[in-house]
Amino acid sequence: MKFLFDLFPVILFFGIFKWSEGSPDAAQALVSQYLSGFVSGGVVTAAQAPVLLATAVAIVATVAQIGYLLLRRKKVDAMLWVSFIIICVFGGATIYFHNETFIKWKPTVLYWAFATALLVSQLLLKKNLIRSMMEKQIALPDPIWLRVSFAWIAFFIAMGILNLYIAFNFPTATWVNFKLFGGMGLMFAFVVGQSILLSKYIKDPDEPKA
Repeated sequence: MKFLFDLFPVILFFGIFKWSEGSPDAAQALVSQYLSGFVSGGVVTAAQAPVLLATAVAIVATVAQIGYLLLRRKKVDAMLWVSFIIICVFGGATIYFHNETFIKWKPTVLYWAFATALLVSQLLLKKNLIRSMMEKQIALPDPIWLRVSFAWIAFFIAMGILNLYIAFNFPTATWVNFKLFGGMGLMFAFVVGQSILLSKYIKDPDEPKA
């Protein structure tokens, strides 16, 4: 459920973009009605409308996520705050300049922000963030924790590069498909693969505590 909750803005972005592609005139009318005041020049073409409308919905969805957690008095993860800031900055620039380049950079900036946080925490603060999140489920020797951390850093860097490659070498529709299915598929495959490699270290919930 948490995975679906975190994926909520991405799913909405995909769904709204696909609907807008099939109904460009309706999408253009919605953008003109609700977003014209936020667009430089106030004029949006039918070709620009799908990305702008999907971006606006993704921003609203992220705000709604944080608002929901705050109202429920639940902790808002640092990753969600980072995602919120990035989507507001790059999504806002996309809408204002009606230029899809900014939103295409958003996943890469997010991936690289995660990689930077892990690297800085590991090298400068001597704290393994992956260990902090996973040590209740897995007991690993210190050298293995270090490898896991650097594996995630490498994965996030690679995902950022791959996103840019897809975004600027293929049609926008292909990038939107990759953003949901490709990005999440690779993430899932990486997590499963890592879980298999570390399966012997996973704690047994029925095992008596030392």
